[in-house]
Amino acid sequence: MNIILEKLRDEKGLLKKEVAEEMKVVNSVYSEWENEKLTIPTRRLYQLANFYEVNIDYIVGLTDKRVRLKNYKNINTDLVAIRLKEVRKSLKLSMRELAQKLNTSSSAISNYENNKYLILSPFLIELCRISNISVDWVLGRTDKKHIHQKKELMALK
Repeated sequence: MNIILEKLRDEKGLLKKEVAEEMKVVNSVYSEWENEKLTIPTRRLYQLANFYEVNIDYIVGLTDKRVRLKNYKNINTDLVAIRLKEVRKSLKLSMRELAQKLNTSSSAISNYENNKYLILSPFLIELCRISNISVDWVLGRTDKKHIHQKKELMALK
């Protein structure tokens, strides 16, 4: 169960059905997102984060720091492509090496970096986890590049 989504929904006093209507998805889809039975697509994560006015990093569990954040703009896919390439290069990885880390193909990485497709959320989240780069930064929701790490991750260092 995605405790964060449930907590955010409860704070607004909403039913799953009401959030589903706001997201323009059927109730069962939202319920499966909240129960972690279905992956939330990147565009829907962006939409949910704007609806709840929080950072995506918080929703997906990359940080325990909740930041009030709302961006009314659509995802700038050109910017996302540029930032994805920047993250990969900061890790000093080739497309092939990154593809191996993400268990995908180098052509998929190329398609993401060349703005042919928006990166799938599981790949985006994992890339941000290994690089300590904010999902919100990659998607252009903030200028803060790095994730505020979870307390338990900081204790391991």
